[in-house]
Formats: sequence, structure tokens, C-alpha cells
Amino acid sequence: MSLTQSFSSGIVQAPFVTSSRLLLKTWGVISSRDEDVVHHVGKGLVWKVCEESDLTVVVFDVKNDFDLQQNLVSSTYLKENNNFHRFEFLCTKKILEFSVNWSAVSLFIDNFEKLDQLKSKINSSHRLIVTGHGVGGAIASLFTVLLLESIGTGKKRPLCITFGSPLIGDKKLQEAISRSSIWNSCFLHVVSYKDSLPKKLSSQPVDYMPFGTFLFCSDTGATCFENPESVLELLVSSISGQSQGFEVADYGKLVENLYRKSICKNLIPRGLNLTHSTSLNSSIRFQLSAALGLSSDIQLQHQNIDINALATKLEALEKKFMSQKKVKFDPSKKLNMMKIDMANFELYKKLCKSQGIGYYDCFKKDTSTDDQDVIPSQKRLRNYWSDMVEEAEMKPQTEAAAFRTRWLFAGTNYRRMVEPLYIAEYYAKDLRKDYEAKGRSRHYIVLEKWLEEDKKEKGDSNGKTRRNVESILTFDSCFWAKLEEALLLCGQLENSTGNEEGKGKLVEFENYVYESLKKYEVSPEIFLKGSSYMSWWNKYKESADNHRLASFMSSPQHFDQYTEGAYFFP
Repeated sequence: MSLTQSFSSGIVQAPFVTSSRLLLKTWGVISSRDEDVVHHVGKGLVWKVCEESDLTVVVFDVKNDFDLQQNLVSSTYLKENNNFHRFEFLCTKKILEFSVNWSAVSLFIDNFEKLDQLKSKINSSHRLIVTGHGVGGAIASLFTVLLLESIGTGKKRPLCITFGSPLIGDKKLQEAISRSSIWNSCFLHVVSYKDSLPKKLSSQPVDYMPFGTFLFCSDTGATCFENPESVLELLVSSISGQSQGFEVADYGKLVENLYRKSICKNLIPRGLNLTHSTSLNSSIRFQLSAALGLSSDIQLQHQNIDINALATKLEALEKKFMSQKKVKFDPSKKLNMMKIDMANFELYKKLCKSQGIGYYDCFKKDTSTDDQDVIPSQKRLRNYWSDMVEEAEMKPQTEAAAFRTRWLFAGTNYRRMVEPLYIAEYYAKDLRKDYEAKGRSRHYIVLEKWLEEDKKEKGDSNGKTRRNVESILTFDSCFWAKLEEALLLCGQLENSTGNEEGKGKLVEFENYVYESLKKYEVSPEIFLKGSSYMSWWNKYKESADNHRLASFMSSPQHFDQYTEGAYFFP
């Protein structure tokens, strides 16, 4: 498809949207006075839930005295000063924070307890539309953002349809949502060129940026835009071009008119024939005609819009947008470098073992230049796999499944090799505890989850014995974190008596170790004289509850048999 055809698809897409009756139905629920529907009243906010056999529509509205201000507030401020963390899942290592409209988000936070209850009550098996008009649409967008975190966990994708809604956030928020085509596709914003509210914040000297798909409507036609910079430019230009002010948009009449035109196949401008030879500038003019309700250059001039300047600017923005869409994260490009880094770890692991200490404990003690030399590889691998996981999570479900299957082995090997070093760093610092709950990076959790899902699909064929056990990596990459917790508990029990909870946790760890050894899922490095595991066992063995583990640990000969995969576990 040519750039012209790709851009102009918006004017072809609009009839599909308007002919589906989706806009008519949604607006009908907004404007309905059905007395049987329960209205929920909050602080400055009202919402209602309409349920049919397979569809739930949630409508938001604000009270008449609400005053929309232009101020933006950062997600960091909301977290630190309002104790609001629920949008933090949008942040990444590249997008550390984003900003949202203070008026809208403060209204959202004031009602959050009730809105959170609403979220939990929504039937996940139903199709869901979240909607609102004006500032109600802004609240609908925020509520839908709240739902994005659950997409991919079995719940159906929500669709947020707003009518004449103001923008709600900055460019960082747009980037956070747009990094997932699934997330971005959840938002459809219907805007009349006559409506002033959608343009109120876009004209301010503040860094607002739209996201999702915008359906710009007029009495004569409609068109869709996805490029956020083009949407913003069109909003700003239509403000400066309207010399006679704005009318109040009647969205009910507007969507009904568009529906009628679309089923009569009268929404696509006459003469529009998308070919490879059609200029991008010409197709943009068609878009502008539909979006602004202007059928001729004379009308454009009458509305004081410089069509040539606007079309030229949009042309440049669309070329930039399409070129950026072609730039994708390609894990294969850096794979060879990652293989080199993993090879560096294998050498480091062997070097440590030759010194009578496992690489985990060697790195934790940090007593040689070899421990420092491996750090650059550690950081490169972490950055690479963090990006890999993030990329996979942003893909549609079928693509994501194929993606993680292809990279599952390498990701598992990375996690088992490298995560222990982050655990070592974590516990090397004083008073650090509970790594799995407080210190573990999310990408390790996701990589482990992928492996478990793969095992369920294929069946776990692991036997009770292993060949070449000497070279394996411990299967549970959090083994060392569990061990560090056990060491801390031993220290606490030495200084106190009667700590039944601590004793119980130590028994749990003891049984966990035995079952892991029984499956041959633990590296024999733990038996080296200088290992943290041997330190724990020497402190704990007198209190050992699992006699089978005590029997195994009673002789170094058993360690050799384990390394050969020849020890018989009762």
C-alpha cells in the first residue's frame, strides 16, 4: 500500500464506523432518560450502567458546575502526593512518568473507591463500551485507561467512545498508550468541527497530545485520523480558522445523519480514487473537506483557512508518522551481541568454580576485577530482555504467542543465569529482604510465567534424573533469594526463642530444597565449600526437620553422585 492509500484509508474507514449503528446506539444510551437505569452519584460525577444480553455500556457525566482547567499534573506527583498508583503500569524505563489534566484526574481520584468497585463488577464476558459527552468523555477515557492493565488476562477488550471530549494528557501519556496497538485501538473520539470543547486544551501553550482514533465529523461527511500530531494540528487549525465562533454540536443529529449517509454510500467524496499516482497532498484535501464540512476551496477561504499551508503541514506530519511506524524493535539485530554476553557469563561461572566458590557468591562478595568485568554484560542483557518482554506484551495475542515461543529458550537461560546476580546485589546491601515481593524486576516474572504456560501446553516431561547435571543452571532463578531469606531467619532464631512462624518458614524452605534436588533442578555449585547454601546448612542442620535432606547432606559422596545424576532420592 502506498503512503497516499495508507493515509486516505481514514476517509474509507469512516463509513464502516458510522454504518455499524455503534455510534447511534452509544449516543442513544447517553441521551436516554430510562427511569429503570440506576444513576450513581459521586463527588461532582454521575454515571450509569446499561446492560443487555451481551453488551454493557457505562456512561459518565459531570455536574453542571464543573470547571475544566488546563493544568497538567505528573503521574509522579499523583503517586507521591495523592497516593494514586493505578496508572503506574503505563510507565516503562523509557517513559518514567506522564502528565494528565489536573481537573479531570482529581475528579476521577475523588470518586476512585466507587469507580474501582464499578470496575470489579463489570461482567468480563460481555462486550464493554465506556462513553461520555464533553468532560464525561474525559472521565470515560481515564476509566478505560484503568482497564488496559487487564487486557490479555482473559477479559474482552473495552471500547471507549467519547463525544466532544477534551484532551486529557501530554505526549508521554500518548506514547505510553500508543506503544500498544491493542491499547490505542480501545479509544474512538468523535469530534464535530463546530464543537469548542475538544479544542479548548489543544489551543493552550501546554503539552497536550491526543491518542486513539479520531472521527472528525461535519454535516457533509466524516474521516478518521490516527496520527496524534495530525489530529492536534487539525484541532488547532480549525480553532484559528473559525472566525465566527463555534456552534453547539448536536451529536445525536450528527451521528444519525452520518449513519444515513453511510448506508446510502454517500460519505466518500465524489472523485476520490485512491491509486499509487494520487498525490498525498490531494488525498489530504479530501480528508479536510470531510473533516471540516467544506466542499470547495471557496468555502475554505471563507472560513479563513489556508488550505495549502494546512495540507502541506499535514503531508509532512503523515510522512514522519509512517516512517516512525516502520521502525520496530528487532531482537535479532542484537542477538549476536547477547550471545557474546552470555558466553562471558559462562566463562565467569567456570572461573569462580575453579576457585572453589559459585558465581553467585563470588559476585556477591565482589573481591576481584572479574566480578566488575561481568557487570557491563549483566546490564546489556537486562536492557535487551526488558525490551523483548515489553515488545511481546504490546503485540496482539497470536503474534505475542509466536514471539515468546521463538525466544522462550534463550529467555529462560538468561533468567536462570543473570537473575541470581541481581539477587546477590540486592542482599549485599544491609537490611534488604523479601526480594521476590519488593525487588524483582517485572520482566523476570513475565519470562517465568511464559515458561510455566509453555509447560502446561506441552506437558512437563522432566524426569527425576539428569545427564550432565554438573553444567545445569538452577531452574528456579529465585532459589538464591529464598536461601537469603532462610539465612536471615536463622540469624533471627539465634537471637530469640519461640519464633514459631520463623521455624515454620525454615521447614518450608528445607522441604523446597529437597524437592528441588530430587528433581535435579539445582546446580551442584551449591555444595561448594564457600557457598551461601553450605553456610545456611551448617547453621540449620541441628534443627533439620526433613530427615531425607539431612541424610543426603550427611556425606560429600552424595554430592558427587548428584553431580553425575546418579543419586537415588527416596
